[in-house]
Amino acid sequence: MNKYIKLFTIGILGIYLTSCSKFLDKDPLDQLSSPTFWSNQNEVDMALAGVYARILSSTFNHNTMFWDVLGGDVCANQGSGLVALGQGLIEPTSGSIVSSIYNECYRGISSCNFFLENVDRAPVPDNIKTQYKAEVLFLRAMFYFTLSEFYGGVPLHTSLVTIAEAKVKQSTKAEVVTQILADLETAISSLPNTGYNGHAVRGTALALKAKVLLHNEQWGPAAEAANLVIQEGKFDLFDNYRTLFLATGQSGNPEILMSARYLNPDRSAEGPDIQFAWHGTINPRAELVDDYECTDGLPITSSPLYNTANWRLNRDPRLLMTVKAFEDKVINSAGVEMGFNYNAQSGTGFEPVKGLNWDALPVDYGTKSEQDWVLLRYSEVLLMYAEAKNEATGPDQSVYDAINEVRARPGVNMPPIPTGLTQPQMRERIRHERRVEFGLEGKRYWDIKRWKTAETYIPTLVDPGGNQRAFDASKHYLFPFPQSEMDVNENLVQNPNYN
Repeated sequence: MNKYIKLFTIGILGIYLTSCSKFLDKDPLDQLSSPTFWSNQNEVDMALAGVYARILSSTFNHNTMFWDVLGGDVCANQGSGLVALGQGLIEPTSGSIVSSIYNECYRGISSCNFFLENVDRAPVPDNIKTQYKAEVLFLRAMFYFTLSEFYGGVPLHTSLVTIAEAKVKQSTKAEVVTQILADLETAISSLPNTGYNGHAVRGTALALKAKVLLHNEQWGPAAEAANLVIQEGKFDLFDNYRTLFLATGQSGNPEILMSARYLNPDRSAEGPDIQFAWHGTINPRAELVDDYECTDGLPITSSPLYNTANWRLNRDPRLLMTVKAFEDKVINSAGVEMGFNYNAQSGTGFEPVKGLNWDALPVDYGTKSEQDWVLLRYSEVLLMYAEAKNEATGPDQSVYDAINEVRARPGVNMPPIPTGLTQPQMRERIRHERRVEFGLEGKRYWDIKRWKTAETYIPTLVDPGGNQRAFDASKHYLFPFPQSEMDVNENLVQNPNYN
């Protein structure tokens, strides 16, 4: 089962469900409901693998790095449609991620509901069914949480529905979050309390619960959920920030709580090494680069260690494990200097490093990437705890300890943050730490929206070529529902201020 990402393990469930073009378009299911399926452990494993395969979609794989275009940390290259989205041209007909997130999450939800409604027919032990159901409830919660962050309230389905039954008005965001938390509570009580092995475990579900609560400003409960992960001691920081995002460092990694898992050669032709190390489809911005401190813990604006002639020197080590200059060569694991064959000039002078495999160079269309895309990791648990605890009761010692633990990771070894911070000062420190710890992981867009800073920050940015960024606070904190869904569901009410 650890190899569930192999395409053949998707099995019959994947054959039928991947053919769906959107959530409403999921018939026929009768072949999977026949007595010839769900008849043994292997078929149940295949069905579970089909559900997990949903997180290999662009909404949960390396393509989430593109969300950092909207978050302002990178620019899109090569005429990407994300260029227009970053400039505020977001409409129901925009396509791209406006529709793909909606459709891919509902395909996942449909797969979850199908599994939950059929697994009890299988002649397998009850304890296995209970664990598998808990894993699927975790995945359903993750799909609905993603929808709620991008669209707010959405149609809520906890069982399979006909096309007619699916045509309903959206539930409120509060109702969706209530269902997410209910699914997670069941998952938490039924999942094994072990390290991550490719399947959701108790710590995985607790971490997602903390994240859901944090994003909905339920500070005390969020801190409690994150602290449970910390106190139960099943996870820890990895000692190599660079290989945390590469296949060589991911097997048995104690920091990873959830990932979209791959096994060469099942990565599509548009894997991260092709997209980002060859095509150069995104370019990190100077604003992100400049936010990394010097090794003395001071910002570049005040540190005597900052070298204006060479920005690379004396910087937080995470910087050069996240970003490189366009012209910089790299060294592979054999100590060989490798050049790049980018087919697009960087618009900002920077290129990504995080998650890219220098051993794959030189990249061509035959390159297959096998690094997993990390979705939840222990450093995020620590910083979620610090943020929630600071918002709930202020910056006590446990807040300092959580942040400083992230900064003290072996190979990073940044100094502790200053003591004596007020709650607002600590808030800014935590926000800075999240930006540099999770740079190019697609989390920045979620953060600046929930902090309500997108409306002031994004309009200060100008893209290469002079195009001004825009963010309309009256509508852009949510995506519009895709026009394709509005056309088939007359009961769906479009999000405010979208025509």
